[in-house]
Amino acid sequence: MPASVPTPWIVAGALLVEGAFGWPRRLSHPVVWIGGLIATLERRWNRAAWPAKSRRVLGVLTVLILVVVAGGAGWGLERLAATAPFWPGLALLLICGATGLAARSLYDHVRAVARPLAAGDLPAARLAVSMIVGRDVEAMDEGEVAGAALESLAESFCDGVVAPVFWFVVGGLPGLLAYKAVNTADSMIGHMEPRWRAFGWAAARTDDVMNWIPARIAGALIALGGWQGWRVMWRDARKHASPNAGWTEAAMAGALRVRLGGPVRYDGIITDRPDFGDWAPPRAHDLNRGLRVYGLACAALILLLIVGGLAWPH
Repeated sequence: MPASVPTPWIVAGALLVEGAFGWPRRLSHPVVWIGGLIATLERRWNRAAWPAKSRRVLGVLTVLILVVVAGGAGWGLERLAATAPFWPGLALLLICGATGLAARSLYDHVRAVARPLAAGDLPAARLAVSMIVGRDVEAMDEGEVAGAALESLAESFCDGVVAPVFWFVVGGLPGLLAYKAVNTADSMIGHMEPRWRAFGWAAARTDDVMNWIPARIAGALIALGGWQGWRVMWRDARKHASPNAGWTEAAMAGALRVRLGGPVRYDGIITDRPDFGDWAPPRAHDLNRGLRVYGLACAALILLLIVGGLAWPH
């Protein structure tokens, strides 16, 4: 990286670039390329006729391949930026870094749910929320739609913003792209269903490890953005089946003083989940409140990066 610019400032710049412009819809996103590699490896190596132990080993190998390919691409881009003149090199880092962040796209997806829900158009809100959650949406009422969107906003604040920022700071572009590869693998194959349980084990566990610190930072930023939520986050976070998702969801529930979690339906089957928060389920207006908390949390993250850059060794 350009030696005269502290790494946290480069990361803050990439976050601002992504927040301002997002990703052009006409262009294929690098995550799609990673997903294509994952799908190819899954088709070839995750065969039902093979023993679970063999598929687990091949799942570990899949994660290693993803980390090497993505991290290697990041390393190559960093070397290219280091050998380029200052401004083109810096621009390359900002643009490549922005591709690994999702602050703007997350806001846009949740805003697309909030608008029809506030207007009373429940079918349109259900359609919009189906783009960001995997649960059944056909019979959702207003509170369930709002709750699903807020839970996705909270959890994705970690996966799409804080964790990529964390690994960008810690490991540069190789760290950022390696994280995105692992996180994409977790979303595609890190499931408990029989098809993926063995093959996706390594992806799910690696994603848990890589999100452990960022999830707790993200929860704290949400509580900071809402000026409350610390008590609920600390009390309820460990109720979640995931070691990480509960921190942001409980923080959002406390920040908005609403109840999140509870039973949901996947493929016609009801799954019981714990409640986060002691209040009533969210309503349409709580989505806009959640977006404001999210915006303040993002602003606090950028401020943290700027301050961190002042202390960063040159």
